[in-house]
Amino acid sequence: MKILESHIVPAISEKIRLQEYAVSIFTSIQTRSSLKKAIKKRLVLINGEKAQTSDWIKPGQKIDLLKPFAETKKVFKLNFEVLFEDEHIAVVHKPPGFPTSGNYFKTIENALPHNLSSSSEIDTLPYPLPAHRLDNPTSGILLCAKTNSSLIKLQEAFAQKQIQKTYYAIVSGEIKEKIEIDSPIDQKISKTILIPIEFYQIENKNYTLVELNPLTGRTHQLRIHLSENNTPIIGDNLYGKEETNLLKNKSIYLFAGKISFDHPLSKKLMTFQLQLPKKFRNLGYYRAH
Repeated sequence: MKILESHIVPAISEKIRLQEYAVSIFTSIQTRSSLKKAIKKRLVLINGEKAQTSDWIKPGQKIDLLKPFAETKKVFKLNFEVLFEDEHIAVVHKPPGFPTSGNYFKTIENALPHNLSSSSEIDTLPYPLPAHRLDNPTSGILLCAKTNSSLIKLQEAFAQKQIQKTYYAIVSGEIKEKIEIDSPIDQKISKTILIPIEFYQIENKNYTLVELNPLTGRTHQLRIHLSENNTPIIGDNLYGKEETNLLKNKSIYLFAGKISFDHPLSKKLMTFQLQLPKKFRNLGYYRAH
C-alpha cells in the first residue's frame, strides 16, 4: 500500500501509547475513533511494522499512515445540480424520490461520483460522501464531503449545532404566528421553530407556507412535529392525512431550501439558498388576501 502520511517522533517527556499520541499527528485523522479504525485495518505502521493501539511511543520512531485500497463502487448515473464544489466539500441539489444513502443502488451517495470530481487532497475519500441526510421524498440542499478531515469536521459541526438548515413546507391548516415545537421524539429532546410566510385557500380549506428551522436533527423530525401540531405537511403519506394530497400531487411539499455553515478548512461563512420548487410557486394563484 502507498504511504499517505509519515511522522517522526521527537523527544517526548513522558511515556505514552500510540492510541493517545497519534490522534493529532496526521491531518487525515482527527479523532480517536478514526485512529482506532485505521489501526484495526492495519493502516498504521511503526518503523515498518503493523502497529497496535497499546504500543509505547519512543523518540525517533517513524509512524506511517497507509492509504487504503479504494473499494470498487458501482456508480448510479443520476444527474443533479452541483451548487458548489472544491477540493474539500460539495453542495448539491438532491432530487426527490431517492434515499440519501443506504443499502440500495439508486442512492444519492452512489450518484455523487457521477456528478463530482475527485479531490487531489492527501486525505481524499475513495468517493464523496453526504455529511447529513434528507428523507427519500424530500428535495433540496445536501452538504457533502470529499476528504476525510472535511467529513469529520462537518459531522462535528452538525453535532454542535453550528450548521443552520432551513426548510420550507406547505401544511394543512393555518399557522398564524411563529411557534416553537419541543415535543420529544424517541424520548430525545427535539425542537423545531415554525414561521408562517404565506396563506392559501383551496376548495374552502386553509393552507400555510411555513419556514422550518430544526434546532435538533431527529429522524423525520419536521414531519412528526407538524403532524403533532395538527398541521401535517401536504403529501406526507406517513404522518399526514388522506385529505392532505393537495391538488392530487402525491409528492411531499417539503423542501430543504437554505443552509449556512463555516467551510471546514477556510472557516469562511458559506450560505446557499434555492428557489422554491415550481409546485410551491404555482400555489400563488390560491394566495389568501
